[in-house]
Amino acid sequence: MVPYEKLKLDNQLCFSLYAASREVIKIYKPLLDKYGLTYTQYIAMLVVWEHEKITVKAMGQKLHLDSGTLTPVLKKLVAMGLVEKYRDINDDRVVIIEVSEKGKRLKDEICEVPDQMYCKLDSNIEEVKELKRLLDQLLNTFK
Repeated sequence: MVPYEKLKLDNQLCFSLYAASREVIKIYKPLLDKYGLTYTQYIAMLVVWEHEKITVKAMGQKLHLDSGTLTPVLKKLVAMGLVEKYRDINDDRVVIIEVSEKGKRLKDEICEVPDQMYCKLDSNIEEVKELKRLLDQLLNTFK
């Protein structure tokens, strides 16, 4: 490899991941606008819907987000009435997020979004599943 070839933008894995992520999130935007959610709020709700009740710490770990990023997202979700936030009665250092009734109703409405995304990606479903598997494998190397 030519000495500086590895410094070309087109040879950077990080850039391909970054650009692809931005493009996918851009596709999500109009789908989520219908529900008044940003992409980050949507993925936070996915975690809450899956667990119904989860600590902020565990949620941050699942989403690979630090508390500085997650806190304003959760504050907005609380203000929207989609989740409830409270301290654990046994340990007030632990903050719990729980899906609200309004949040449960939204879960029923928003079920169409993943299918709409697959249609918009215009890809073979098996290729998308394989890409997800490889990305999950890559993410696991950072743990």
